[in-house]
Amino acid sequence: MTEVLLIRHGETAWNAVKRLQGHLDVPLNAKGEQQAAALGHALRAEPLDAVFSSDLQRALHTAQALAAPRGMQVQIDPGLRERCYGAFEGMMYADIGQRYPEAYAAWQARDIDARFPQGVHVAETLREFSQRVIHVMTRILESGRYRKVALVTHGGVLECAYRAAQGVGFSHPRDFDILNASVNRLQWTGNGLKLLQWGDVSHLKELEELALDEIDR
Repeated sequence: MTEVLLIRHGETAWNAVKRLQGHLDVPLNAKGEQQAAALGHALRAEPLDAVFSSDLQRALHTAQALAAPRGMQVQIDPGLRERCYGAFEGMMYADIGQRYPEAYAAWQARDIDARFPQGVHVAETLREFSQRVIHVMTRILESGRYRKVALVTHGGVLECAYRAAQGVGFSHPRDFDILNASVNRLQWTGNGLKLLQWGDVSHLKELEELALDEIDR
């Protein structure tokens, strides 16, 4: 069995104002850098066999706070990226419904096969995204090479993993938090994921109002 520390990246300026990021490569803001440092300090005694990250810099820079003190290299895997939202990317959440009312309605309805209009990138359907996430996590974990591994990634990836571990489909409303720089513990059993602990942000208690959950519910 492998213990998984599934970690969302620290805060970005776009998180703070509820601007959708997706595949756009937005850096951590000053608060996000503080969160990453606090995360690295809190987990300094955890024995990690590997640190994996999305290739987007907000995740990669968060992952480096774990890897650097251990003298480890972050293993970059683009399969751990956030969902691609197509034309929604770069827009304020509040403006998406006005510009793309039909696509926005499908998003809110959690239509698993809806594909949003193309922007800089071609959008993924929710089904495609979830399959991609579970596939890459399975590929990493089923190797049997790791007893404990950190996966530093994005809010949508956390949601997919939570739902897979709990056996909850996307038709069910999200009733769990997805917080910046949170530590979420799961176990890979060989047959799937088992949830151990979710949404730990105790390491951020001295940083006021830094644990944001702006992910669409």
